[in-house]
Amino acid sequence: MNMKVDITKIFTILFVIAFAGCLLQSCNSSINGLEQGFFNPPDSVRPGVYWYFMDGNLSKEAMTKDLESMKEAGIGHVVYLEVNVGVPRGSVDFLSDEWQEMFAHAVAECERLGIDITLGVGPGWTGSGGPWVEGAQSMMHLVSSSVNVSGKGKKTIALPKPSPKPHFFAEDNFTPESKKRWEEYYEDVAVLAFPAGASTFGTDYEAGSAYLRITGIEEKALYYRKPYSSVTQVKPYLTFGKDSFTVQTVDKDCIIDLTDHLEIDGTLTWEVPEGDWTIMRFGARNNGAVTRPAPHPGVGLETNKFDTTALNAHLDKFVTKLFNRVGFKKAQPQGGLQMLHMDSWEMGAQNWTTHFREEFTKRRGYDPQPFYPVYAGFIVQSREESERFLWDLRVTSQELIKEYHAGHIKSYGKRYGLGLSIEPYDMNPTADLELASVADMPMCEFWSVGYGYNTSFSAMEGTSVAHLLGQPVVPAESFTAYLDGWRQHPGSMKNQTDWALASGINRLMFHTFQHQPLNDRLRPGMTMGPYGVHWDRNQTWWPMADAYHRYISRCQLLLQQGRTVADILYLTPEGAPHVFRAPISALEGDLLDTDNLFNFRNETPLPDRKGYNFDACPPSLFYDAQVKDGKVVFPSGVSYRLLVLPCFETMTPELLEKIRDLVNGGATVVGLPPQKSPSLVNYPVCDEKVRVLVQELWGGYEIPETVEIRSIGKGKVIWSKELLEQQDNLYPTYEYTADILAKMDVHEDFESTGEIRYTHRTMKGYEIYFVSNRKDSPVTVNCKFRMTGHPELWNPMTGEIRPLAEYTVTGVHTTIPLLFDANEGYFIVFRDNTFQREIQTKKNFPDSRRVASLTAPWSVSFDPAWGGPEQVTFEKLTDWTQHPDSGIRYYSGTAIYRQTFDRPADNSKQQFLDLGKVKNLARVRLNGQDLGVVWTAPWRVEITKALKLKDNQLEIEVVNLWPNRLIGDEQLPDDGIRNGEWPEWLKDGGPRTSGRYTFTTYKHFTKESPLLESGLLGPVTIWGIDN
Repeated sequence: MNMKVDITKIFTILFVIAFAGCLLQSCNSSINGLEQGFFNPPDSVRPGVYWYFMDGNLSKEAMTKDLESMKEAGIGHVVYLEVNVGVPRGSVDFLSDEWQEMFAHAVAECERLGIDITLGVGPGWTGSGGPWVEGAQSMMHLVSSSVNVSGKGKKTIALPKPSPKPHFFAEDNFTPESKKRWEEYYEDVAVLAFPAGASTFGTDYEAGSAYLRITGIEEKALYYRKPYSSVTQVKPYLTFGKDSFTVQTVDKDCIIDLTDHLEIDGTLTWEVPEGDWTIMRFGARNNGAVTRPAPHPGVGLETNKFDTTALNAHLDKFVTKLFNRVGFKKAQPQGGLQMLHMDSWEMGAQNWTTHFREEFTKRRGYDPQPFYPVYAGFIVQSREESERFLWDLRVTSQELIKEYHAGHIKSYGKRYGLGLSIEPYDMNPTADLELASVADMPMCEFWSVGYGYNTSFSAMEGTSVAHLLGQPVVPAESFTAYLDGWRQHPGSMKNQTDWALASGINRLMFHTFQHQPLNDRLRPGMTMGPYGVHWDRNQTWWPMADAYHRYISRCQLLLQQGRTVADILYLTPEGAPHVFRAPISALEGDLLDTDNLFNFRNETPLPDRKGYNFDACPPSLFYDAQVKDGKVVFPSGVSYRLLVLPCFETMTPELLEKIRDLVNGGATVVGLPPQKSPSLVNYPVCDEKVRVLVQELWGGYEIPETVEIRSIGKGKVIWSKELLEQQDNLYPTYEYTADILAKMDVHEDFESTGEIRYTHRTMKGYEIYFVSNRKDSPVTVNCKFRMTGHPELWNPMTGEIRPLAEYTVTGVHTTIPLLFDANEGYFIVFRDNTFQREIQTKKNFPDSRRVASLTAPWSVSFDPAWGGPEQVTFEKLTDWTQHPDSGIRYYSGTAIYRQTFDRPADNSKQQFLDLGKVKNLARVRLNGQDLGVVWTAPWRVEITKALKLKDNQLEIEVVNLWPNRLIGDEQLPDDGIRNGEWPEWLKDGGPRTSGRYTFTTYKHFTKESPLLESGLLGPVTIWGIDN
């Protein structure tokens, strides 16, 4: 018996040891896998590019060169789009057999190279349509004309055919055929008559006037919404109009349906009752949206966004045709076709389709026809009911776009194993977050600082929806630019790169890699006109770009792990359109003019999050929320400590019931009660339901002077008058919510004594913080993390991982002294207590000392093919633009600096070569060993292993930017594109006699343009470090 027990114990112990060993091996495998991936990032986490083609200028050979150069430079993803932005047309017509053959070649090459390709769902960069879309398949508006008649008696009345509405972009983009279809398409819908009032002929309603019309009807009825990102007057959301006095309205019960009286010639015979009458003729017209800026053979009307039949016809003409040509059946794990893509919404809105009345009635429960006059701004029944109808109209439009357009494209792609990415903003008639919620990959966009628009709001929108859905990859169209002119480079983009990563973006997609079909000697070559950051193989520094891309890839690997950590969830209002704007007080950093943070600026602000991070949630996703341990939790696993409501007058009973359920379940909610429902559905009973729920949650509408915490079920509702008086973009100030969280014993996730941005991801065994210095100078700071464990520094510049020795733990916080170089970013990773790496240093950042300076002379070699001397001696390091030799002054490209030196008399364990100031990138070779590329601070490489005692052969390849050579060529005769035509020497292959070195398709400079500082400026020094 005792022997039996002993054996059992022994086997039990052995099993536990073995099982623990398996767990440890599994854990170590996971750890090692992440560490290995960090040092050598897989293709899946590489950044990508928008791969743009210019209207027929395509070449198979150039496609291969493009893709191979991407592979070598560390690019893993492309978005394939063809546009026309003023470059002379090429010979390969869009969708011709030759064009399709080239597309098939591009897909095959992506498969060979392991590069993922995403296909836009239509020609141009936005929308879905083309010359195959007839008027009856296009985006529609319900338009109207009206006449006034007096009775009594039988009359035959000519009703004018309603005119189409102009589109924001259409006049600049119509072809003769698309304009003809816009002008000619028309289908009658209804004829309604009602008693004419004294105010029938009024225009917009304004306070103090007696006009009948509704203010802002063009936008409220989904006719016209300008681009939010570029037009400052566009509001992020719409509100109800209010009457300060009695206005004359159209009595719904007095409206007479005369549709059956209308003849084909537009006349109507009617026994007119006594009195004055207004007769309105309603019809369907095209909304003026065309594919833009599509290649010329691809220009046509945008397809109907409310109709799957019309959408299928478009998909068959474009996407399915390409799939058939490629022989595409199913996406493979890596490389080739992987995604479909909807770019920024620039098609405007539609408010009609042939089955709209039926869809509206099915979804809202009442017939919209009596409210058709509201489309024209008339007030039917009352202003309240008319505004509610318009709200229902916009919500119905939103549902149809989500289900019949974006949702249908998503389902279509799923049949082929493809995902769908969506940029859900700009002229979007839906709420941005609602459209984003359909995507497999909600996508953001940000423009380069100083070169365009401020779309930082889209980063908050796209990342929020991705977090709620549990989508680990959040792509962004990155560094979009206007008139960049090759001025940007990895170093100048470093601060904004880290801002994007800290904002939650974890797949940068550079805009744009321009397809380069011209002769390789014609550089910089093809452009996308004035647009893009010129991220292509013709860049001077492209052979060195992999160092920057590797930094990004390492960051993206870690930022795609686990899920985000945020404390605040901002619920967005119901209705459409809507752009989420975070409270400005919740942001810090480069905010510039905070009153205009989300408007067009000459410089794009980089708003960073404060210590309590946040997401925004659209109502449709909010219904999936549950409560666990007092947190609002979503099926993805992401959770929030505090639910914050918008200070908005309206909310449907259904949404308010969901809030009530979460509060009863233990959620803590901050916000004011809504006053009414926004919808005409079940009106006025819906408002009474709202009042009952408000009474249950808030105890009524009397707002307390000071903060009141109401306990409801297991949860709490918190409110006070301050919420009404100090709104910040519809929400409480950051200080208000921060104070509540602190009293809940929830401290800020991150604090710093300096200007350090952060983001936090959590996964089993790891807490991953990305931290970055947003200042252009070194800083030493104390950073406080809401985390305990063993901190490590993961350096994405080098792939190095090392434990930190200096830190203090107080309760749930760890404070670490950290040193950052200018714009430097890295990761602080906390491991659980089961893992600790051996600490080899006593300091987090060992002291360094300068042990030698490398002084002149330097032998410098330029490339004569670009106008520089083959070899010259620099007696001192100097800016090329200050050199008397014009071949150096105007030089663009790579120059090699050479020097020989002996090892300094120093016994440091590590030696580093510091290049000082570099314009703009440099590759260091010592004694034949490639020590890597420097492109940002710290401008140094380790030379310990390559260093010899005597005669160290140092080579520093320094590359600058294109503008100097382009400006130099402006001193010579112009032999470029004229009147939209290629130059004769290029078309005929004849000699080029101008003496110019460069060629490009867009002129960014004149001969008076200032030159850019260039070259190795130093000082070049050697530093020693003792670990």
